[in-house]
Amino acid sequence: MKIGEAAEASGVSQRMIRHYEAIGLIPPPVRRDSNYRDYGAADVHRLRFIANARDLGFDTDEMRELLTLWNDSQRASAEVKKLALARADALHAKARKLEAMRKTLVDLAGRCAGGDRPECPIIDELAG
Repeated sequence: MKIGEAAEASGVSQRMIRHYEAIGLIPPPVRRDSNYRDYGAADVHRLRFIANARDLGFDTDEMRELLTLWNDSQRASAEVKKLALARADALHAKARKLEAMRKTLVDLAGRCAGGDRPECPIIDELAG
């Protein structure tokens, strides 16, 4: 199937498919005589795997490691669990930082009169 069909079947955009190919997350597909990329069912399955991993917040290196583990029938599930828990911890830390940022913005907005006057604690805080 052509790249557009692979994109539709996998839910991954054509641009991202090309990107994943360029960085080696998916192998270069065979080329037709017309030089179009020709993707198969295994490629679509791999793209769905990558999309699911990306949706869970895994970065490129982690996805590469997950793909290696996925293809290793002798893998230890402990390795997969370790990756998942590390990503969960990183997401938790990021969520705490985002919540702190949100609280700061709400506090600053609460101290801003929001009228026609130029005084604004939000600007003052950003300038400080």
